[in-house]
Formats: sequence, structure tokens, C-alpha cells
Amino acid sequence: MSRTVWVILAILALAFAVITGLAVRRGVLGAQTQTAAIGGPFHLVDQTGAPKDAGVLKKKWSAVFFGFTYCPEACPTTLLALGQAEKLLGPKADDFQTVFISVDPGRDTPKVMANYLSNSAFPHRTLGLTGTDSQVADVAHAYHVFYQKAGTGPDYQINHSTITYLMSPTGDFVCVLPYGETPQALAGQIQAAMKQGPHAQSCRA
Repeated sequence: MSRTVWVILAILALAFAVITGLAVRRGVLGAQTQTAAIGGPFHLVDQTGAPKDAGVLKKKWSAVFFGFTYCPEACPTTLLALGQAEKLLGPKADDFQTVFISVDPGRDTPKVMANYLSNSAFPHRTLGLTGTDSQVADVAHAYHVFYQKAGTGPDYQINHSTITYLMSPTGDFVCVLPYGETPQALAGQIQAAMKQGPHAQSCRA
């Protein structure tokens, strides 16, 4: 794939991310329109190759984000922000985890996921999940996540939703953490939910 085509795809992916973020901020994709229907059973494997299901969301507050390791902008930006937010949680960080689900199972093997998530700037408590095409499609559908392959050849990209879902220790949806939020804003929303307890229904103080 030529550099020009790659740049065009990267710009399109970034534009999609910005549009998604604006939609969330304006309430189009906010908590007001997305309900407890978000989430559901799934069967994937983690970065060690161990089978995992929706039970991994129990007992911890989870920031669930869909992306892929070859993602040029939205994924590393989100993980870097969550990494900083994790630090800002202080002792409460022990009750929090980031769950990164790949929408590119063809390239994102457990080994690739493990290497990618070893970045020290990413959240220390990150669970990377991948699986077969059908398994990924099922979990993406359960979370109302859009993703679509763009381009051909080894350098193809994936256009995908960029919002993050905060799930409670009961495994239920709490709120949307919009793309582009500062680490301070993310930490504030997570802390607000934590103060409400495991049955929190919003991220507002």
C-alpha cells in the first residue's frame, strides 16, 4: 500500500474518531441513550492465551475499550490517558482495570497483544482480549461497537468506535468515557461512579 493511501486512511480513521467523540459529547451516543443493554456474555482469550469470559468484569471497575494494536492514533491515545487516570486513582486503582478488546483478531494474537500492552505508559492493570472473527463480532455486537476493515494488504487499517465503557463490579454498564477526555476528567468520572458503589448508574458526582 502506498504512503499516500495509508495517510488517507489514517486521516479517515481520525475523522471518524473525532465525529464519534463529538457525538458522545452532544449526547447522541451518551449514557442517556445507551442503557443496561450494553454488554453481555463473551468467550475470548487474554494476552497469555488463557480463556476468558464476561466474569473478568466482576469485582472490579472496568474501562472496556475496543481497538487494535496497529491503530495509529485513537488506541494509543486512549490507553495513554487511561494509564494516567489509573495513577490518579491512587489506592482505588487496585479496584480498577482496563479491558482492551481487539477488533483485529487476524493480526492481534495473544503474543502480539502482550507485547503491545507491555508499554509502561499504558495502564498497569490491563487485560488484553482477542479471539476468532466470530467471537470478536459477537462481543462487539453486545457492546454496540462499530468496526470495519479499510484497505488491503498487510498495512490495512480498522475504522472503529472510539468510546470507552465504564462497567461496574457487577459487570453492568455505568457510563461512556468519551474519547479525548483528559486523564483528570477520566479519573474524576471513575471516582464519581466508585463513590456510588457497585450499583452505580452514572459517572456524575
